[in-house]
Amino acid sequence: MHASNYDSKAEADRSWCMALHLAGLSGLLLPIVLAHLLVPLIIWLLKRSRSEQIDRTGKEVLNFQLTWTLYLVISGALCWILLGFLIFPFFFLAWLLLPILAAIKTSNGQDYCYPWTLCFLK
Repeated sequence: MHASNYDSKAEADRSWCMALHLAGLSGLLLPIVLAHLLVPLIIWLLKRSRSEQIDRTGKEVLNFQLTWTLYLVISGALCWILLGFLIFPFFFLAWLLLPILAAIKTSNGQDYCYPWTLCFLK
């Protein structure tokens, strides 16, 4: 494989990884329930065989989205006892900002592991 072909494949893989990170924010744009899970899942299922990096990133993104959905549901339920009003904004802001940070890191060629994320997919 020529160096330019390798570079273009690596760049395309990196673009798909960035798309995976940002796909979780689709829930803000699409009027589809669980779009923040479905859009990254679809991208991952379609592109995971393309490269190990895309497969790893897809699992990381899905683990993040599942974990933080759980955190947001729990903190939302805790609003009934007022505790949720303190922690829900933190979880929501983290859910919003961490994928953007991950996409930036990925665009710079770095892998990104989300903090405080449970491992559902290995």
